[in-house]
Amino acid sequence: MGFFQQPVNGGTMATTEKLLQEEVSAAEAIMRVLEEMGIDMVFGIAGGNTGRFFHALYFHQSTIRTVLVRHESLAGVMAEVYGRLTGKPGVAIGQGAFMISNGLLGVVEAHLGSSPMLILTDLSDQSPFSQHAPYQSGTGEYGAWDAKQSFSGVTKLTMVPQEPVQAVQSVQLAMKHALSGEQGPVAVICHSAAFRGRVGPNSTPSLYPTRFYLPPKPAGDPALIEAAAKSLLKAKNPVILAGNGVRLSQAYKELQELSEILGAPVGTTAAGKGVFPETHELALGAFGNYGQATANAFIGQADWIFCVGTRLGPVDTARENPELIDPQRQDLIQVDIEPKNAGWSFPCEHRIIGDAAMVMSQLTAAIQKNGRPSVETLSTRKEVLKKLREEHHFFNVPAYGSEEVPILPERLIAEIHKAIADGAFIACDAGENRLFMTHLFQTKGAGTLIMPGIGAMGYSIPAAMAAKLIYPDRQVLAVCGDGGFGMSMNGLMTAFEENIPIGVVIFNNSALGWVKHGQGKRVIASDFKNMNYAEIAKAMGCQGIRVEEPGQISAALAEALKGERPTVVDVVTSLKSSFLDVTSPLAGP
Repeated sequence: MGFFQQPVNGGTMATTEKLLQEEVSAAEAIMRVLEEMGIDMVFGIAGGNTGRFFHALYFHQSTIRTVLVRHESLAGVMAEVYGRLTGKPGVAIGQGAFMISNGLLGVVEAHLGSSPMLILTDLSDQSPFSQHAPYQSGTGEYGAWDAKQSFSGVTKLTMVPQEPVQAVQSVQLAMKHALSGEQGPVAVICHSAAFRGRVGPNSTPSLYPTRFYLPPKPAGDPALIEAAAKSLLKAKNPVILAGNGVRLSQAYKELQELSEILGAPVGTTAAGKGVFPETHELALGAFGNYGQATANAFIGQADWIFCVGTRLGPVDTARENPELIDPQRQDLIQVDIEPKNAGWSFPCEHRIIGDAAMVMSQLTAAIQKNGRPSVETLSTRKEVLKKLREEHHFFNVPAYGSEEVPILPERLIAEIHKAIADGAFIACDAGENRLFMTHLFQTKGAGTLIMPGIGAMGYSIPAAMAAKLIYPDRQVLAVCGDGGFGMSMNGLMTAFEENIPIGVVIFNNSALGWVKHGQGKRVIASDFKNMNYAEIAKAMGCQGIRVEEPGQISAALAEALKGERPTVVDVVTSLKSSFLDVTSPLAGP
């Protein structure tokens, strides 16, 4: 497929082939669009007119895996993580009323975390009775709820096609919009009339291949690249701050190359944690409210700060504490694919708009051309970082080796780090366990940590399932608290039924830890009854292991990481450790 050259009046003219060579249903044409995009799995549960999509998917089982979930929230998160890890829009399919009421966890995460995503849903309007009280109708007409208005608040774009051709083109434009600039979720809500009739080579408007709609990745302005490179070469203590945008761009190699050629240490935001391996000699770990003291100290003394793929929100900047980042004493360079993000929180000496991977590759080339830092300079920068690491106990706390019972979170996290392979994926949840993971867990491989940007409980299990489906040969662990597990344990049914052998590690302290510790002596509605989640897992067909002593952790994790079947490791943990223990003094009271 491609352009065909035909002579016209002595010259040539590009002729583009049509999307379809025969007439098919709109749902079938949409599945062909997904195939053309290389989307090899979708997530959802049928209802209303979305059954038409599933009927079409039946004929595409060799190219598209349809993953049935037990709840729309699972579909939303799995699609979001698919988009985050592959760079292709993750597809969630479900009935309109229930995608908006149940499925928004992943959609909001995609919207605020910039993951490309497509929600395929319907109005359930039963045309021509759209105004005669169909009980699930989302047309916004007399007596109906307004699906377009509802989805528009949490997506980049929402479209409501009412004809078959329009439905197909809406999906193609959704792909374009989901991938353009700052990526995000797009919803296509089909009117019942969009499923009637057929589309084909003679449809009006004409249907063309989807690739012609897709946006190119933008490079940075060469003049701005040159100026930024010269500025960085003048820096005495440069530092790189990397966010989730590095993950979305898959710019791990480019980030490491830029860091190494400059000798500039890399700190990450909480959402970007893991885009740079924290075992690397130039790693600072996460910075900000719950970051490493090493990271906050180094950033505070830097003279040039290179920010890539981060909006520099208040949690990352310790509420814009000038001891961490201060544009009056530090110069900032900010790189982002979205113009509104560059220079948003702080004034920047240089603002470069472009794809993170392309811009960092350009910068590395410009630095090499202008004369990279000397061996002596690189050695000095590494020595400064080494001393700061020793001073601030970089990923080295005594509680890692604790034998206390109940088990301290620090010990459990240290055991997870020891147990996993370098390429293992870790999907975090929300709550106090996530703060412990942000501060205490040292990532090994670049891009292997999946952290919910909006801090939503119930995220880790569906996120881990998506990662395991995409990378079946790699270890995958979901790490959650007992609160988050209670919200998404139905995901184990999907893991069992779809043969997705993830491991799940539960910090089981019988409480909403962050909430309870924040309440002080006035504890209310933050305690749970002591439950054995390993037994619940067994009842769902999964393997369950209860861990009550530190010496049991290693063997339990080894069993979960075998990848033979879904396995829950239910670890009874202590409430002795608190989020206050991992909160930076820079964050204030």
